[in-house]
Amino acid sequence: MTDLHMHSAASDGTDSPKELLEKVQEAGISCFSLTDHDTIEGVEEIEPLIPEGITFIRGIEFSCITGAGKCHILGYGYDKDNASFRALIEEGARRRVEKLNKRVRYLKEEFGIVLDDSDIAELNKVKRVGKTHLGNLLVMKGIEKDKNTAIEKYITPCPTGIDRLEGEETIRVILEAGGVPVWAHPLGGTGEAPISLEDFKNQLKLLKKAGLIGLECFYSKYGAEEIGLLTSFAGAEGLLISGGSDYHGKNKTVKLLTLNAAGFPVGDEKLTVLQKLKP
Repeated sequence: MTDLHMHSAASDGTDSPKELLEKVQEAGISCFSLTDHDTIEGVEEIEPLIPEGITFIRGIEFSCITGAGKCHILGYGYDKDNASFRALIEEGARRRVEKLNKRVRYLKEEFGIVLDDSDIAELNKVKRVGKTHLGNLLVMKGIEKDKNTAIEKYITPCPTGIDRLEGEETIRVILEAGGVPVWAHPLGGTGEAPISLEDFKNQLKLLKKAGLIGLECFYSKYGAEEIGLLTSFAGAEGLLISGGSDYHGKNKTVKLLTLNAAGFPVGDEKLTVLQKLKP
C-alpha cells in the first residue's frame, strides 16, 4: 500500500521523521513519500533510516501562485543537490519568515495580541512556522479555545501580499532537478474551500503548459465524485495519477493511508505516477 502525501515536524506535522517512519511501518505501508512544506530537512533525516522492504520517494510540497490563483505543487524523486532546486527551497523559506513577521505585527496592530520572548522562543522551536503553529500558540495563551477558530479569526485575515512561489517556475525547477511535479489536492485541501470547476480548468491549463506531470486524484477529503472527475481529467490531459492522505499527525484528524473520504483502500495500480517513481 502507498501513501504519497504526509508531513513531519520538519514543517507542520507533529511526528519527528523517525516517529513518522515507525507509524508508516505500523500501518503496513510499503511505499511512501515525505512531502514537508518548502523543506527537505525531514527527507534528509528519514532517508538513511528506511529499512529493506519499504520504498521511499523523496517529496516536497511548495506553496505556489499563478495567474489563476493559489495552488500547491508536490515534487517527487528530485535530485536534492540540484542548485536551482536548493535555491527554490531557500526562497520559499525566506518568504515564510517574511509572512510570519507580517502575521506577528498584524496580531499586535489589529487585536493587541503581543507575542513576548517566550512566545517567539516557542515558535523558533519549529523550523517552518505556519498557520497551524500560530493557531496552537494562541490556544496555549488562552486567547481561543481551539486552533481552527484562532486561525480563521486572527491569522487568515492578515494581508501577507504575494508570499508564495511562482507556480510555473516551481514546476520548471522540479523538472530541472529530475523530479515529477504533481498538483496537490486540486479541488481544495483539508480545511480549504473547494474551488469551482472553472477555476480548476483555468489553473490546470496554466500548470500543464508549464510542464505539470501529475494530478493528486486520490485524497483524504475527496469522495467518489471528486475522484472520478479528477481521474477523468488526468486521462484526457495525459497526466499521471497520484494519491496521498495529507497526514499531519495530531495537527489534523487524517490518518495515514486515507486516500479518499470513505476510507476504502486504493491499490498501487491506480497510482500511475508510481510508474515514473518506483525503481
